[in-house]
Amino acid sequence: MPEVTTPYATGTPCWVDLMAKDQQAALDFYRDLFGWQGRPGPAEFGGYAVCDLHGKAVAGIGPAMTAEGAPEPPSLWTTYLASTDAEATQEAIVGAGGTLLAPVMDVGVLGRMLIAADPQGAVFGVWQPGEFSGARVVNEAGALIWNELHTSDVGAATAFYGEALGIGIQPLEGADSYWELQVGGRTVGGATRLAEDPPGTPPHWLTYFAVDDVDSTADALIRGGGNVLVPPFDMMAGRMTVVTDPQGAPFAMITPSPL
Repeated sequence: MPEVTTPYATGTPCWVDLMAKDQQAALDFYRDLFGWQGRPGPAEFGGYAVCDLHGKAVAGIGPAMTAEGAPEPPSLWTTYLASTDAEATQEAIVGAGGTLLAPVMDVGVLGRMLIAADPQGAVFGVWQPGEFSGARVVNEAGALIWNELHTSDVGAATAFYGEALGIGIQPLEGADSYWELQVGGRTVGGATRLAEDPPGTPPHWLTYFAVDDVDSTADALIRGGGNVLVPPFDMMAGRMTVVTDPQGAPFAMITPSPL
């Protein structure tokens, strides 16, 4: 099992979570699809559920909160980038032209977090670990394997994430219009130009989960009430698909090519 036992370096995707309109339905769906185990947590944390795979934390699912009179927020997976100092990262985000959506807050003894948007509008989180460092298992079936920025301005995104979180970016060899995101010389994610399909698609971070067989898992997703946005296809890293869960949250699934 690819278990994470060392701290995530600043700028590295370390966690993903979903705020679902129907939390229990989302927990049931991802249990059936990926084998996750999770149940609503304590009221002091808003019922947030930390889902496990083989007993190791893999992702979070919480209930969506809507302020009275406000429009219902879309159902989305959020990518969290690691930081050793959330306050300093918050200042750097604002200084680099980002927008704070939820300022730094303590999450008990687990850590500190904030939610922000980059200058192009892609929403992401920042996590400073306390007793909880983030995903404990990655890069295996049912777990997080990749985080990808879809941006309308690669140059501006490069400058922002470099200044705010120390993330480097370089073209991926052999790929057209695709870039590697790097921290300390290590590839931690990808970036690509935003494809407005469907029209009006905003800049965003896309979460990828690994699966053993992308075609059969896509079939299971459909049976569970999800939808396929991009049918399974072969690409340089493996075979992938882009889908939504029954509540409309988009994500990708990939069966990676053998190393």
